[in-house]
Amino acid sequence: MNTEIQNYNSLQTGSDHEICSKLSYLIDENLVHAESKIWHAHPVWFLEENPIVGFSKQKKGIRLMFWSGKSFHEEQLNVEGEKFKDASIFYNNVNEINEADIQRWLKKSEEIQWDYKNIVKRKGELIRLK
Repeated sequence: MNTEIQNYNSLQTGSDHEICSKLSYLIDENLVHAESKIWHAHPVWFLEENPIVGFSKQKKGIRLMFWSGKSFHEEQLNVEGEKFKDASIFYNNVNEINEADIQRWLKKSEEIQWDYKNIVKRKGELIRLK
């Protein structure tokens, strides 16, 4: 696991630490070709420099976000972005994490991608890659 992400996880307390550690493990295990780093102060995984999945601590809990998640058409990813194609789920306890769901979403994140890498160059226009 990326040491920056390990450090991020270690700064979390209680159930947040457990959730972040579990999410990191599942993402690393299922996105073996992804690069990971702290991006805009949060753990994010990239495929070919395109952000795919990340998580962050927010008031409502730990938010797991998929950049192209709206296109997954998954009922549980019900916190949808208004401007882009992202969708999220919040966790407040590690027991809420369903590994099969996350594995399915990670598989979809490889198959369904919008080009966030070039969004600035395209002046905010998103183009589907896969």
